[in-house]
Amino acid sequence: MTIDRVSAVVLLALALLVFWESRSLPLGGLARPGPAFLPVVLASLLAMLALVILARGGRSARLASLQWSEARHAAVVLVTCVFAVVALERLGYRITMAVILLVLLLVIERNRPVVALSLALGVPLVSYWFFTRLGVLLPTGPLGF
Repeated sequence: MTIDRVSAVVLLALALLVFWESRSLPLGGLARPGPAFLPVVLASLLAMLALVILARGGRSARLASLQWSEARHAAVVLVTCVFAVVALERLGYRITMAVILLVLLLVIERNRPVVALSLALGVPLVSYWFFTRLGVLLPTGPLGF
């Protein structure tokens, strides 16, 4: 099995999962889309692209030839994503995003600490302000800020 074909199968499985999870939400239509409309449209696009990759993926390298030189970075990103899921409601949007950005900027990107800290504090505050102006309700966390 080639790398592209394995990736295509994973993407197709993700698209099917989105279809499955969206089945309980109203789809709506073009004039009045429901909450499942955009996820279903995006999952359809993902499934189509996965099928194209699956069909044309025979020329890529074999899965056995894959080097895992970036496994540490992938693990850090995965752990960060799990942290986001667990911490978002408990710590709130701003604290969770600040921790995530700090970890990604320091560990993965290896930015200078001053730059990483500035971005980790600034981006969540500005994005929180922007999203609340749009009417998006974000978790505030136990501190209430």
